[in-house]
Parts: sequence; structure tokens; C-alpha cells
Amino acid sequence: MLEQITNTLVSVNKEAAVVILAALPISELRGAIPLALSMGFSPQKAYILSFVGNVLPVCPLLFLLRPISERLRHFPVFERFFNWLFERTRKKATLIEKFEAFGLILFVAVPLPITGAWTGCVAATLFKIRFRYAFLAVLFGIAIAGLVVMGICLAGQGVLARSH
Repeated sequence: MLEQITNTLVSVNKEAAVVILAALPISELRGAIPLALSMGFSPQKAYILSFVGNVLPVCPLLFLLRPISERLRHFPVFERFFNWLFERTRKKATLIEKFEAFGLILFVAVPLPITGAWTGCVAATLFKIRFRYAFLAVLFGIAIAGLVVMGICLAGQGVLARSH
């Protein structure tokens, strides 16, 4: 499904496709940077578009996750979903629980499954990290994750270029 969305977006506007892919919870910039590089964008443009896209949902998530989840919990299906989401995040977020905002930076910065801006915002909400600290921590985490992903992609391109 993500591939279909990506193909549709790319056919409309390549820059928008990168920004939107980076804003989505599963792909984030881990998917957007390789896509941008594969479309021929410079590393700088790929990084900036991916960073901007990954930052877009952060403020709404930090502001709205708690009030929306509290209202939706009145419905059993959402109660189960939010219990699952929060419990899953709590299990993965011991770093945040221990080091708060600094732990949140590290949690978001490691570009692995179940980490990233979206899960970082869920964790910040769970551990009641104040907005300004949570926002800055997620922002720095995204910046670091982008550098890590870019480094891996460029190293991979270098290895492929040498093998041909």
C-alpha cells in the first residue's frame, strides 16, 4: 500500500512525494531520503525535504494526541488501540523514561523500526514531557536520524558504484 501511495505521489510531484512520505508514520525520513536520492535529488535537497516532512506532524501530535486519545477511549475499539499503542511505546521507551528529553533525542535519532518522530511524540505524551522540551528533542532527534540515514545511503551508493 505504501508503494502505491509513493508511486502516485511521485507521478504528481517528486518534492511533494518526499515531504509526504517523510510525514507518514511508518516511512518517516527512513523511507523519504532513499526515495529522494533514487529520484536524483542532491543529498542536501533530499535531507531538507525529508527533514521538513518529518517535522510537519510533530506539533499536531504533541498538542493533540492526549486530548484526542482521551475522547476516543470512550469507544471500545479505540480504547484497545490506544492501550496497545501506549503499552508498546512504554516498553520501547525506557531510555526516555530514564533520561526524559535527552533520552527522547536518542530514541528518535536511532533510525530503527518502532523509533522515530511519531513514536517519540507518543512517548513524550506518555511521559508528560513539556511541549517545548519534547518539540526540541524530537526536532534534534529527526536531524540526527536524517544524518544517519543519509550517511548509510551515501555509503551504500559508494559501495555499489565501486562494485560496477
